[in-house]
Amino acid sequence: MNAKALILCLLPLTATAQGFAGLGTELEGFAVPQPDPVFDFPTDHGPHNDYRIEWWYLTANLQGPDGTPYGLQWTLFRSAMAPEEREDWKSPQLWMGHAAVTTPDHHYVSERLARGGVGQAGVIADPFAAWIDDWTLQGDWETLQMTASAPDFAYEMTLTAEGPLVFHGDDGYSVKSAAGQASYYYSQPFFRIAGTLQLPQGDIPVTGNAWLDREWSSQPLADNQTGWDWFSLSFDDGNKLMGFRLQQTDGNNYTSATWITADGQTTAYPDGALSATPLDTHNTAGRDVPVRWQVQLPAKDVNVTVEAINPDAWMATSIPYWEGPVTVTGSHAGEGYLEMTGYE
Repeated sequence: MNAKALILCLLPLTATAQGFAGLGTELEGFAVPQPDPVFDFPTDHGPHNDYRIEWWYLTANLQGPDGTPYGLQWTLFRSAMAPEEREDWKSPQLWMGHAAVTTPDHHYVSERLARGGVGQAGVIADPFAAWIDDWTLQGDWETLQMTASAPDFAYEMTLTAEGPLVFHGDDGYSVKSAAGQASYYYSQPFFRIAGTLQLPQGDIPVTGNAWLDREWSSQPLADNQTGWDWFSLSFDDGNKLMGFRLQQTDGNNYTSATWITADGQTTAYPDGALSATPLDTHNTAGRDVPVRWQVQLPAKDVNVTVEAINPDAWMATSIPYWEGPVTVTGSHAGEGYLEMTGYE
């Protein structure tokens, strides 16, 4: 299958992987997340082929020797055309990888596409390994090695966990709509990361913090939801906040949040507890995208301004979206990442 044909096959499913345009479609025999999940590790670090969509999603806030901020992304998406696995080219699994490096002045992006069943891409739970072509993320989840390369950038990183896994929603059952759509969702937000960015201006040693999300489902959005704005914020006092705002066709939003203490204790907040309000937009790739936000969680006295380090962090991939590092000021200072989908 040539690259163009593969992209055409992936299009309806790449939209699914990104969290918009298709996530509310029918299940077609796939499994559905249920309340009161019981996770099994290391098995659940691996793929769940009876669910339609899944991702291993890492973002990192980095600093160079001169204090320059950088952002890094490594993502592997799995989408399925059918809920059962088959061997070789008959496999219904489709894989897509995204890698990016963001600087204050540039945003470097690369994409890889692959079919399942032939070894080009995949995930193994134990020992953990995720890959697409020569992009890799592997280790024991206490320490991971990560690589990616593209014509204009590359990186090699080591990640070391300094805290526990955290589970969003009700013990990992993350509700996404008033109608009850949901996913299984957990994170490792306590990675320290160090390595080398290879950019056109040369090699740059970097250190910082990374956040790895794991999520799988089959229909996590309702049919009236079109995209999301997702925040992962790490505050200077060691506490963290994950929050998202799901956009609805009636102009309203569905929200959810997880407060994460410095030692990994969590408090989940339902729809309405978190507010995320755009303050400024920026035209990038012909789209007006919010790049400065007011994020509030009154229950934790959070009232912060979240601002993009580079407002042009547009992911010009098969299904485009915005993803980049942010600064946090206000009641809490810190840094984080922002993902915005559905801005077409």
